[in-house]
Amino acid sequence: MNIEGRRIETLWIAGADAQAPPLVFLHEGLGSLGLWRDVPRRLVEATGASALVYSRYGNGFSGVLESARPVAYMHEEALEALPALLDHFAIRRPVLVGHSDGASIALIHAAQHPVRALILEAPHVFVEELSLRSIAAVREPYLQGELRRRLARHHADVDRTFFGWNDVWLSPEFRGWNIEAYAARISAPTFLLQGQTDEYGSRAQLQAIRAAAQGPVDELLLAGCGHTPHRDRPDLVLPAIAAYVRTLTAASASGRPLPGPALDPEGAAQL
Repeated sequence: MNIEGRRIETLWIAGADAQAPPLVFLHEGLGSLGLWRDVPRRLVEATGASALVYSRYGNGFSGVLESARPVAYMHEEALEALPALLDHFAIRRPVLVGHSDGASIALIHAAQHPVRALILEAPHVFVEELSLRSIAAVREPYLQGELRRRLARHHADVDRTFFGWNDVWLSPEFRGWNIEAYAARISAPTFLLQGQTDEYGSRAQLQAIRAAAQGPVDELLLAGCGHTPHRDRPDLVLPAIAAYVRTLTAASASGRPLPGPALDPEGAAQL
C-alpha cells in the first residue's frame, strides 16, 4: 500500500475480541515487519486484540530510503507517517507496542495523539554515550558480512537501511536529540520493559520517562536480557504484555481505572 506517496509493507492480523484495543507494532532502527517474527500473532492469540504490523519507510520491504535520514526522522514518523497509516486502517486509540526507535516513535506520537496505552521496550528519550558506543561498534560486524547477510533477508536494500540508521545516530547533530518534553505530555498508561544488560541504553531512560509522564507507569526489568526483551526473554515478556493488554480490555469494559502490578520500592518489577 501507499501512505503519503511511499510504499509501506503492512500486515493486519484480526483478533477474536472486538472490545480489545488494537495493537500497533513499531520496530527498532534495523527492524522490519518480518523481524517481529511470531510475536504479533502470539499476542493476538493471547489477548484477542487485532494487530497492525508494518515496516517503516526505508526498512523491510517498504520503499527504499532515497536520501540520508534527518535528525528528526522519528518525529516525522510519529507525527506524519503513523497518523496517516492509522487513518487508513481506521484505528482509533491503539495500544502502541514499540521497540527501541519504535518505542521512541510511540512516545512522540502519544504526546499529540490519543492512544489507549504504550508498551515500550528499550525506549530512548535522550542520547547516551553507551548507545553511541554500541552503535559505532556494530559497524564492523556489519562490514565484515555476517550481520549484513542476516539482515539482508529482511530488507529490500540492506545497506541503505543500515547506514540510514547508523549514520544519523552517529552524526554530531544527533547528540542533542531529546524527547523528554514529549514524555511530559503522556497521560496514557505506560508499560516499560528493559533488559538489565541492554547494550544500547541504561535504566536512566526509563527513569526519565517515569519522572516526566503524567499517567500511570509500570516497569519490568529483566535479568539475562539485552536490548530486545521480546526475543531475549519471550518466556516472561510475552505473557507480561498479554496480561497488560487483557487488563486494558477489562478496564475499558468496566469503566474502572487501569490497575497496575505490585511494584518493588523503587517502582519496578524485576524478574
